[in-house]
Amino acid sequence: MLYPIGIQDFEKLRQDDYFYIDKTDLIYQIVNSGSYYFLSRPRRFGKSLLISTLEAYFSGRKELFRGLAIEKLEKEWKVYPVLHLDLNIEKYDSPDSLHAILNDALTKWEGLYGTAPEETTLALRFKGIISRAYEKTGTPVVILVDEYDKPLLQAIGDKPLQEEFRATLKPFYGVLKTMDRCIKFGMLTGVTKFGKVSVFSDLNNLKDISMDRRYVNLCGITERELHANLEPQLHELAESQGVTYEEMCRLLKERYDGYHFMEDSEGIYNPFSLLNVFDSQRLGSYWFATGTPTYLVKLLKQNKFRLENLITSETDVEVLDNVYGDDKPLPVIYQSGYLTIKSYNKEFGLYTLGFPNKEVEEGFMKFLLPSYASVDESEAPSYIRKFVEEIRSGDIDAFFRRLQSFFADTPYELIRDQELHYQNVLFIVFKLIGFYVKAEYHTSQGRIDLVLQTSGFVYVMEFKLEGTAEEALRQIEEKGYAMPFQTDGRKVYKIGVNFSSSTRNIQEWKVEE
Repeated sequence: MLYPIGIQDFEKLRQDDYFYIDKTDLIYQIVNSGSYYFLSRPRRFGKSLLISTLEAYFSGRKELFRGLAIEKLEKEWKVYPVLHLDLNIEKYDSPDSLHAILNDALTKWEGLYGTAPEETTLALRFKGIISRAYEKTGTPVVILVDEYDKPLLQAIGDKPLQEEFRATLKPFYGVLKTMDRCIKFGMLTGVTKFGKVSVFSDLNNLKDISMDRRYVNLCGITERELHANLEPQLHELAESQGVTYEEMCRLLKERYDGYHFMEDSEGIYNPFSLLNVFDSQRLGSYWFATGTPTYLVKLLKQNKFRLENLITSETDVEVLDNVYGDDKPLPVIYQSGYLTIKSYNKEFGLYTLGFPNKEVEEGFMKFLLPSYASVDESEAPSYIRKFVEEIRSGDIDAFFRRLQSFFADTPYELIRDQELHYQNVLFIVFKLIGFYVKAEYHTSQGRIDLVLQTSGFVYVMEFKLEGTAEEALRQIEEKGYAMPFQTDGRKVYKIGVNFSSSTRNIQEWKVEE
């Protein structure tokens, strides 16, 4: 079987007989239910293939849909002029970079439909193209924009550049409303929704289906689709990995499932990672390896974000679905696919977010570590392995000496908020360790209590800032943190740890059995 790794062109996919999960019934439903749509999904989730499929459909390419659901649903197969703009193919580091790619697209369309001397701006040229395409063909125009937000994402942290991009894109996209009479259908896709506040503020006829229950599986793969389309391959994969079929299903679900784009919806598998697994016959970190979320780290650090809030924060639909700003990192982290909806409180309308699966959680933590701790990216995996070995063997002193090295020589400007910095580094380290040993987190009044469990040991830790290790131990005793583990047969260590503001590091630790 040919798996469409990196194939985003529907024509190529169909003509070369690549694997395809039929979503065309949903596409037909969308096309026949409205005119203007917006869809937000994480990268590598099939947005580009969706846009390409729509282009083939509106171009009347009936032969490409042979055997698919839409072949029986569509009776007319009319041909429309299609304007397809892909903003995913450029590095946007200056106003000229955006102008260049828009100009390139407009010039190509003008070659088909003509130009006019009075059309001196990008928006006026776009408007003129739509008008002439409608007049020349006698058929309304279809407009498809892929990754509309790529320039704005790349400009996070550079407000003047982002404002330049907004000033360019707002009138350009605004043409969709002013030329409504000439347009049959429009769809814009992207990762984030911050354009809805500024770029699309005048485009109130755009229907956002990002959190629409009818279309949650428009991109991605559901459990039902996995078993309906890849059941023999699942058995082959289990055999190649030397595990049972049931174990393989569990591993795939743990690593690649878990995306929820609205409350109480079915989980969605990451299609890029899942298809890579079947293609390579290996469980790997495929999605995370294709793009590093540097803009997310910028947001987290700019806003002095407490990393533990990634998995404990509650938020409402207005934050998730509508609002984005440089002072609100949570929405863009969610929309980018690094967090997903884990639960929903119907009474108060509040969503609890969390990492969708192990691939994302582990990859994100590994990526964050060098940005927060004094450790080289290439050395981080080795450090984590050694941490785990020391925990499993009961070598507490070696563990804390190694932990000290994570805080050593950290630039002063990174830790002006020292307590936050300590908590963030500890959160990352213990999250990574937690993939190999059981880790539990309990937070109270800004201080971190931690329990690490292995088959032979239980470590109950309390961290203090500008206190003493003795005080930390006393708190463990007074609050009875170790009590639940006293009778389970494992060796229990109570560990008090103190951080020093002057040394910007762990000052001391004391251990009691």
